[in-house]
Amino acid sequence: MEIKTDILLGDSKEKLKLIPDDTIDLIVTSPPYADQRLGTYGGIPHDKYVEWFLPISKQLLRVLKPTGTFILNIKEKVVEGERSTYVMELILAMRKQGWLWTEEFIWHKKNSYPGKWPNRFRDSWERLLQFNKERKFHMYQEAVMVPMGDWAKTRLKKLSDTDKIRDNSKVGSGFGKNISNWVEREMAYPTNVLHLATECNNKNHSAAFPEELPEWFIKLFTKENDTVLDPFMGSGTTLFVANRMRRNSIGIDNVAEYYNMVKNQLQPVELYLLEPKEKYGKTKRPGRNSVR
Repeated sequence: MEIKTDILLGDSKEKLKLIPDDTIDLIVTSPPYADQRLGTYGGIPHDKYVEWFLPISKQLLRVLKPTGTFILNIKEKVVEGERSTYVMELILAMRKQGWLWTEEFIWHKKNSYPGKWPNRFRDSWERLLQFNKERKFHMYQEAVMVPMGDWAKTRLKKLSDTDKIRDNSKVGSGFGKNISNWVEREMAYPTNVLHLATECNNKNHSAAFPEELPEWFIKLFTKENDTVLDPFMGSGTTLFVANRMRRNSIGIDNVAEYYNMVKNQLQPVELYLLEPKEKYGKTKRPGRNSVR
């Protein structure tokens, strides 16, 4: 089956309206953080961020399939010596909008260099918030399993009697694990902390994803021929990874430089520029740029 990549130039809030309801399997994106990227995205003030983002998340809720997932990479900033609450306010507002806040992943930046301010140290992590439309969504956990590691060689070498049953937890949190189930296993499920280096080559973009970041979520929440959306595509990392993994993809950005860069670098992938069907009909699609 042919894999397609669609790219659109313009405001996400408006361009998302071109995408039909319930058609996206996974949204992975990193919108501009509050008061950042002033020259390209306007530098949305932290106290106006929720108001700015909600019309966009409303469209994302519409286009996402009921079985789909939305991964939002976002980070609080410091304002007058304390952390801004705009991320927490956004989570609460999106829940009222109809989203389910189902999980939170942490991206630990392995190569973050140290730094010190009068009252804090440098951040070496960012949030990856998971939102869904329904409680039952597609999730392929086996696709992201990791090797057991050396810890298993010593931990599983000598098992006590309690290791061989689902014993009551010592902290009263319920039943513990049957440790003996892990004997002879070579792979384990990961935690919700992703240890990934930042993108050293910034690809002419101020905040490029490392490819491993969208790749991990694409593995976890999609299968081949599914559709991945990045409404703030920037340098197009999500689109490149999705295409390599044989997923359809759609990218949106309001910066012509990024749009043209992604369009050129995606060649010889076949590109379609989305247009309203009701305007052009089913047989004629002006603006189509087919590169084989």
